[in-house]
Amino acid sequence: MKRGQVIIGGVALVLVAGIGIEVSGRLHADTKLAEATRDAAIPSVRVTHPEGDAPGQELRLPGNTQPFSDAPIYARTSGYVTKWYFDIGAEVKQGAVLADISSPEIDQQLRQARADLATAEANQRLAQITAERYELLLKTDSVTKQDRDNAAGSLEANKATVQSRQADVARLEQLQSFEKVVAPFDGVVTARNIDVGTLISAGGGPRELFHMTATRTLRIYVSVPETFAKLASAEAPVSVTFDSFPGEKFPGKVVRNASAIDATSRTLNVEVDLDNAKGEILPGAYGFVHFSLAGIRASLVIPANTLLFRSEGLRVAVVRDGKAELIPITIGRDYGDKVEVLSGLKAEDQIVLDPSDSLVSGTPVKVAEQKKG
Repeated sequence: MKRGQVIIGGVALVLVAGIGIEVSGRLHADTKLAEATRDAAIPSVRVTHPEGDAPGQELRLPGNTQPFSDAPIYARTSGYVTKWYFDIGAEVKQGAVLADISSPEIDQQLRQARADLATAEANQRLAQITAERYELLLKTDSVTKQDRDNAAGSLEANKATVQSRQADVARLEQLQSFEKVVAPFDGVVTARNIDVGTLISAGGGPRELFHMTATRTLRIYVSVPETFAKLASAEAPVSVTFDSFPGEKFPGKVVRNASAIDATSRTLNVEVDLDNAKGEILPGAYGFVHFSLAGIRASLVIPANTLLFRSEGLRVAVVRDGKAELIPITIGRDYGDKVEVLSGLKAEDQIVLDPSDSLVSGTPVKVAEQKKG
């Protein structure tokens, strides 16, 4: 009897142990299932890190190319054109004669003025002799002091007349010199509006005679945004490109700026000088001035598919402590597939790629493993 009870008790223990193991296994499986369910409920995200410095680190702005000197040339005397020496495209030196003007009226007036000057000088010499004689006669009381004073006054009047005639001659000689139209500086003739026989009026009339430009150095005026005004410091090196010279860069130099921000455009007018000794670049060409941003400001670059456009502003999702946080950022330039970030991010931040539009701050996330290649 006792032996049977022992057997029954052992069987019961075995059954109880088996049931316990079964229950424990089910509980463990349920726990693992719950953990797997919770893990599956946490979204997996791919992340990237911001890149340091914007590509190229330069500011590219359009500019207007102008000659260093640009002058219309008018006549200073009236007459007829007897000859012209240079046509459009000709390179001339300063002082070179561009055209001759015949002005008979000025020539005649100059001859008359010279004759009047000769008469005045003769009268002055006579008055000088008379004044000296009266001075000697006064010592012997042969003439009165009044006569001596009259002679001295006549001499001074004749001297003034001579000076007036000399000034008139000099004026007419200057006008006569204008019968030769000369180049005011080294440059290129870009327009010729006269021909032999053309009637010229002093002051130029309705049209200029010639138009000249100096092109050995070109001025390029560019409007720099207010945020980049510090780039316009004197002597700052820049490069200039033109569509007519693809792939070629020309060195330039900032020489001056307006020292004031335009209230309408919020830009600073900057002049860049460009050496054009070879004459390759033509005035009026449309070019682009490249300012280097290296050392000007620190910026980061992130992929464009990390941006979230929310009603409160632009955001990016950053993974911190296993949760997604929406961070406001300030962007600079747009490079297409990438954008420049001026503030809001650090280089070590993990930025979520292709974030869901429903993502909110505090959402638990896990970072998916990324293959290295």
